[in-house]
Order: sequence, then structure tokens, then C-alpha cells
Amino acid sequence: MGNVRASRAKSEAVISLTAEELAEISATTLAHYNQHAGSFWEGTRDHDVSQNRDQLLNHLRGDPPFRILDFGCGPGRDLKAFKDMGHVAIGLEGAERFVQFARSTSGCEVWHQDFLRLRLSLEYFDGIFANASLFHVPTQELPRVLKELWATLKPGGLLFSSNPRGENQEGWNSERYGAYHDLDRWRSFMTEAGFAEITHYYRPPGLPREQQHWLASLWRKRNR
Repeated sequence: MGNVRASRAKSEAVISLTAEELAEISATTLAHYNQHAGSFWEGTRDHDVSQNRDQLLNHLRGDPPFRILDFGCGPGRDLKAFKDMGHVAIGLEGAERFVQFARSTSGCEVWHQDFLRLRLSLEYFDGIFANASLFHVPTQELPRVLKELWATLKPGGLLFSSNPRGENQEGWNSERYGAYHDLDRWRSFMTEAGFAEITHYYRPPGLPREQQHWLASLWRKRNR
């Protein structure tokens, strides 16, 4: 893993990872979240990401309630918000302690699944809310994961993502693995997976661009 841990320079090349390295990435990242689950919940429970939830909900087609997958739901803050608005919200989370938190705080169904080993039904969800989660998917695996998310959306369904932006580097940040894409590269992955862009913006709102470290974007499933 030494080469992976050092790979934070800007690069368009995709790092080649073995099955053993991918397993270590998942295990180490999830162990970090399990260890710090309580402090993570306390530190994020009051974060206002209603702008992101509204982007998804305002562009969904059809009549509510909608079935929404909170992909990487963490302790369940947004899962509970979707449920309280009357939607059928289902969480998906890899960290076991987060799964427990999310079930308790939201009262919603929460699936314990590793992002790299998804088990999703075809055309099941109206929308996917991936807030601060997809950046944990190594670039090598991202096309496959995005296609699996595409497949679980109903025709015309939506995927919202918000990720820390970067210059197309990836590697370790303490005990968490992340891939930090710029807008152009993120667009290329999403369009290749079968999505059409609706909008994008940077967060937090109202700050100079250099202080807006999050890239948010909304995408609609295209027919292939």
C-alpha cells in the first residue's frame, strides 16, 4: 500500500489497485468511521445541507412520496429529513456503527453494504442522495459503482452527489481513503455511466471559490 498512500499529486492516471489493496482501503476507512462514529455524529448532526436535499427533491418527476436511497447515510441526519418530509427513505452504509445510529435516529430501513460490493435491485429508486460519500470510491472502481447506481434508478431517476473537490488526486487522508476530482473529470465519469447533467454548484454558499471545497452536482439517468 505504500504507493497508494503517497499518491496525492495531481494526475489523470488511474491508480491500479489489487483486490487485496481494495479490501484494505475499505476495511481501514470503515474502521476509522466506526471508531469515531459518536464524535462524527455530534460534529455533523447540525450541518445544514438542505440546499442539497432540495436540489434532488425539486427535480424529481412524478408524484410523491418518492423512494430515495441515501447512499452513505452515515448516522442518519438526511435519512430522517427525507422521512420527515413524507418520502420512503432507505439508507445504505458501510460502517456498522453508523448503520446502528441511522436506524435508531431515523426509524428507516438501513442496508449494511460496502460501496465496493453493492447489492441493489434494478430500477428501484426514484432518486439517490450521495452526500459526502462517493469520493471514498477509488477511481479504478468508480465507473462500475456509478453504473450500478444507474441501474438501480428508475427511468429518468436522479443522482445527487457532493464531494470534496480537488485536482484529480487520490490517496489517504489520515485513515480515510479518498479520490478528489475536479468538475471536468467528474463530468466525464458521470456521462460515461449514462447520466445527463442538470446542474452543479460549489459549497458552502456565499464564500469565495477558493473557500468552497465541495462540488455538488445533480444528474438524470439517460436511457442507453
